[in-house]
Amino acid sequence: MTAPGLTTNQAPFIEEARTHGEVYIRQPYELYSESNQDTWRRLYARILPRWKKYAHPKFMQGVNNLALDPHNVPKLDDVNKFLAPLSGFTAKAVSGYVPAYIFFDCLRTRAFPTTITIRDGKKIDYLPEPDIFHDVAGHVPMHTDKVFADVLVRFGEVAKAAAERAAAMTDEREKVRHIESVIKAMARFFWFTVEFGLMKRGPGSSDLCVYGSGLLSSYGEIEHCLTSSDVQRYPFQLEWVINQYFEIDHYQPLLFIVDGFEHLYDEVHRLEEWIRDGKCDNVSPGEPLVNEADLKSFLNATKATAAVH
Repeated sequence: MTAPGLTTNQAPFIEEARTHGEVYIRQPYELYSESNQDTWRRLYARILPRWKKYAHPKFMQGVNNLALDPHNVPKLDDVNKFLAPLSGFTAKAVSGYVPAYIFFDCLRTRAFPTTITIRDGKKIDYLPEPDIFHDVAGHVPMHTDKVFADVLVRFGEVAKAAAERAAAMTDEREKVRHIESVIKAMARFFWFTVEFGLMKRGPGSSDLCVYGSGLLSSYGEIEHCLTSSDVQRYPFQLEWVINQYFEIDHYQPLLFIVDGFEHLYDEVHRLEEWIRDGKCDNVSPGEPLVNEADLKSFLNATKATAAVH
């Protein structure tokens, strides 16, 4: 009998976990089919030359430090043996989408929610949702860098600050409006940095490289983002980023450049200050839409914060 595999949207193991409300799960490595392993091999082999050409040097250092196997889907336990001593982060297997506050709070505790399924080998170029190649090959190598890891922790602290401010609000409608706006601001910031960020190769350099995981896990877009005249590339500007909507189903036409990881850390800190000062209470409408699960996760956090205080 052929193993059912762990193909995205086709994995009974994941469906069963979701049915039982399990967010954090084990990685059932024995369920990966030969087709799943072949998909990983193909994805890794074709993107490696583009990583070497376009990725930030810290990313390539992270790939080496993690000893990622180009031939087999990684075991998260093995990844964590290399990752945890470097930055304190671990990859934590999840059954699917993690609501916004829970996701950011995981980052605060140095855990990265990690998808364990892998895309269908018949359509490897685009996937509208994360898979293990996006999460482990695209995200996790950057987590080996201490400064970048601290940036992710700061995102979690920003979410906590937003919940604390909302908890002090007595008008429920105002609280919901505040939270929806902050979720948009944080999602846009995360999108244009951690997912689709560009960075200067070094101090004073005009050369650009890629550090965003959405770009690093896309064979086509990692080159397109740096070479195409169709892409607008601008220095990072917080007020623009948090008010800029994005769409996920095509190559990004607008990207932002940070000077380095310290610059990125400082901007996350500034985002928290803006949230505490109410400057993110009314960001522009548009994508991403705030779903019920994300809103509920923040509202629950405000209740927990209020109870503590």
